[in-house]
Amino acid sequence: MDTLGRILAEGMREHLGQPIIIENVGGAAGTIGVGRVARATPDGYVLSIGNWGTHVISSAMYALPFDALSDFEPVGLVSESPEVIVVKKTMPATNLQQFISWLQDNPDKANMATSGYGSSGHVAGLFFQKTTGTKFQFVNYRGLGPAIQGLISGETDIMIDIPSNSLPHVQSGSIKALAVMDKKRLASAPDVPTVDEAGLPGFYAAIWYALWAPKKTPNDIVHKLNAAVRKALADPAVAARLGQIDQTIVAPDHQSPEFLRTHHKAEMEKWVPIIKGADLKAK
Repeated sequence: MDTLGRILAEGMREHLGQPIIIENVGGAAGTIGVGRVARATPDGYVLSIGNWGTHVISSAMYALPFDALSDFEPVGLVSESPEVIVVKKTMPATNLQQFISWLQDNPDKANMATSGYGSSGHVAGLFFQKTTGTKFQFVNYRGLGPAIQGLISGETDIMIDIPSNSLPHVQSGSIKALAVMDKKRLASAPDVPTVDEAGLPGFYAAIWYALWAPKKTPNDIVHKLNAAVRKALADPAVAARLGQIDQTIVAPDHQSPEFLRTHHKAEMEKWVPIIKGADLKAK
């Protein structure tokens, strides 16, 4: 998110005529930083760049002093990166349907690697269990790096991961990719089928990124910021740099504040019941 934010900020700077400072506020899965924006003066000078994790998952896991939907003004959806289903290279299954059958025949014998408790991969894994009627254990590592190493070593069997983390290991033959959780294939992995093609239609999950302002930020300021976002995303140089980190810029008609508001609400309605149903709570 830091890299994406810096790329976007540089593109927006040219159109706003002033610098944009990136401040990384760590802690509590991003909720400390998000909360700071919720309390900021609504003048357009303090913004939140966030994603599915910071503005959907965390709001379901933490008791927060703000509402992720109602305490912000959406500025615009920026980009997304669909997740991929990968397995260890010695897994006997060669496609997604075979793998699901293997899991159904071997309940609670498989392990899924995640980058941490309550991470996007963990939540997507719960979604996978619910959708396929399978059972397996979660191994929650401290970060994507250790998690993917656990899969490469064969310590775990499956991982739902972002392409930039797992595809280099797929290309080297260290692990196998079964499907992309999107309607279309990845340009960086054209041989990996979509979940629709692999026999699990509609099983979509993507890490999406967006920009928000504090609640009650005037509409003219929101639309000025949105115009800067749109101009930045239309810049071929910005698009190329985002492509290098496996980010797909959303279509122009999806870049509006109105679309982000609708999309954010739909994502909350989809994922919060899954998180609550699994009783995931901040530790």
